Amino acid sequence: MSAITINSLSELTAMEGNELGVSEYHTITQKQINQFADATLDHQWIHLDEERAKKETPFGATIAHGYLTVSLLPYLWHQIVTINNLKMQVNYEIESLRFNQAVTVNSEVRLRAKVLSIKDLRGIAKTQIEVTMEIKDQKKPAFSGIITFLYHFNS
Repeated sequence: MSAITINSLSELTAMEGNELGVSEYHTITQKQINQFADATLDHQWIHLDEERAKKETPFGATIAHGYLTVSLLPYLWHQIVTINNLKMQVNYEIESLRFNQAVTVNSEVRLRAKVLSIKDLRGIAKTQIEVTMEIKDQKKPAFSGIITFLYHFNS
């Protein structure tokens, strides 16, 4: 799957209202969950204790931290779109983020993205993207919401 390439503010604006596509699937491993727990100091047993999670949770396995799934946004986003000729890109806002379903260990997830709106703020593109993290073979997504990036294009 190849990313869409956007080279200018006008090309980005032309994408308004369109789905950009979906990323490749990414498998969330126990090692990744453990490393995220260490990085964030969130060592709740539902993420780390595989035997207890099998017995005591409705999930039957450990689950990824919700914020771990959100932290995959940049990695998966760059599989969908490449934006060139930038001075910088700034994460601006996450709006209406809803966690819909837990992501169990070894699940495969991917990102689906659609451009909702673009506002030209004197050459800076305030871009709202509808994002959905899908879980392979599941009807409900892991999360859905709206993220906003500020794209500062070169002249």
